[in-house]
Amino acid sequence: MNSNSKREHLLEAAAAIVRTQGAEKLTLEAVAREAGVSKGGLLHHFPNKAALINGMFGKLCHEFSAEVETRANNDQAAGNWSRAYLEATREDLEGEKWIGTAISAALFTDPELLKGMQEDYTFWQRQIEQDGNDPVLSTIIRLAADGLWFAEMFGLGKLEKPHRDRVLHRLLEMSRQGEGEGEGGGKA
Repeated sequence: MNSNSKREHLLEAAAAIVRTQGAEKLTLEAVAREAGVSKGGLLHHFPNKAALINGMFGKLCHEFSAEVETRANNDQAAGNWSRAYLEATREDLEGEKWIGTAISAALFTDPELLKGMQEDYTFWQRQIEQDGNDPVLSTIIRLAADGLWFAEMFGLGKLEKPHRDRVLHRLLEMSRQGEGEGEGGGKA
């Protein structure tokens, strides 16, 4: 395993701990044990817990952001940014790399890490408001996706998967309403 692969493996182990046990259980010892490496091997790549969390947060946020942009760029129909955000959120909820893991770890350890993500959200919101649908409807879709995400992240009112899938499907249908629907519809 090369150095980049080891680093990725360690970041995935850290994310798994936060996702399954909570951010408060994220310790260097726990990550080393989860990854099957010595604490010294972990410290070679991440000299402290802050560096590990920063690496995990950066990796997961970058992957999510890249997924949203790729999906939006590959979909030229009205509502493309709303759908891209919604579909990336759905994939994240169902996948192994849950960005909520990164947010949770950042909130518990270094809220300053959220500044970059706040910039991403500002960018996405601008794009969503100009994606060819009613900007209010597009914003509602993003906020609903965030609500599903946060319900999962904090275990508050989590939906059973079949119901969550139906909600996501309905939100996708809403994103396809097209240009000119509702007040203020159309591209700016």
